[in-house]
Amino acid sequence: MLLLCGPTLPRLRDIDANFGKQVAKIVEGCTDSFEEDSNRKQEWEVRKTSYIKRLQKEPLDTLLVSAADKLYNARAILEDYRRVGAEVWKRFKRGRREQLWYFNELIKAYEERCADWRLVEELQRVVAKLTEVSAEESSHQRGL
Repeated sequence: MLLLCGPTLPRLRDIDANFGKQVAKIVEGCTDSFEEDSNRKQEWEVRKTSYIKRLQKEPLDTLLVSAADKLYNARAILEDYRRVGAEVWKRFKRGRREQLWYFNELIKAYEERCADWRLVEELQRVVAKLTEVSAEESSHQRGL
């Protein structure tokens, strides 16, 4: 489903020209929106749900890059959480609950196709740790 011919995808055309069709196809498979104007993007939940569903049909090389990207993101959030605490969630348009929902839904999608990948196991571990440490602070803030 490579959309390189579309007029709104100059970045994909650049990637295709510089790195080839296979890399452009992987980038396309890892992208939840090609809108240049963030005000024209679909709602966050719609984009993320659609992306998760698309992963069921993407080639394994795309899943590998997607999972590696999400692992990097989860590790970065966990590291930042350890430095700044719950402030880290303010960086996102959606908060803690939604971000963790997204990571967990991605994990389910990866497990369906590549559960035995160490990368997926590491993503599970990092997201579980992020959930645990951020839940502890949430509990303390609520006086539990």
